Amino acid sequence: MLGAIAQPAVLAASKGSFLIKPGIGLMVWTLLVFVVTMVLLSRLAFPRISEALERRKRNIEESIDTAERTRKEADELLAEYRERLKEARTQAEEIVQRARQAADTHEHEAKDRGQEILAEAAKRAERDIEAASKRALDDIRKEVANLTVMATEKVTRKTLDTDDQKRLVQEALSELDFSTISSGSSNN
Repeated sequence: MLGAIAQPAVLAASKGSFLIKPGIGLMVWTLLVFVVTMVLLSRLAFPRISEALERRKRNIEESIDTAERTRKEADELLAEYRERLKEARTQAEEIVQRARQAADTHEHEAKDRGQEILAEAAKRAERDIEAASKRALDDIRKEVANLTVMATEKVTRKTLDTDDQKRLVQEALSELDFSTISSGSSNN
């Protein structure tokens, strides 16, 4: 059995190895096939491969250029939007400031108007008080005059004529001091 395995190895060694001792014919044919293959490849395949690689290169360069342009446009848009946002914030702050100023102005105007209304009401109340005081003083004078006439009639037991009544009323009124009553009412 060992002999059977050793026998092909011995045969190969006896003939010589084709790798160690190359044949000239085989080399020529190999070179010839190689050259023909290279010529065919250089005429048919390599131009197409080069063309495909060139197209691929152009597509990649165009994609890179497009991506770069798109990035620049996006950066420009972003800058523009940021500027618009900044302007919008500024405008919003201005609007808020104007609204605050308008509110302050309206508040002051309302306070001023309220004070004017209060002042008018106080003046009106003062006039009403003065008028009421004058009416009260007139009523008191009339009452004093009537009481004076009645007292005089009782004391004298006679009826006075009109001239006597007027004289007596004038005397009684001149004796009374109404200035303290009217000045006291106007101080209130």
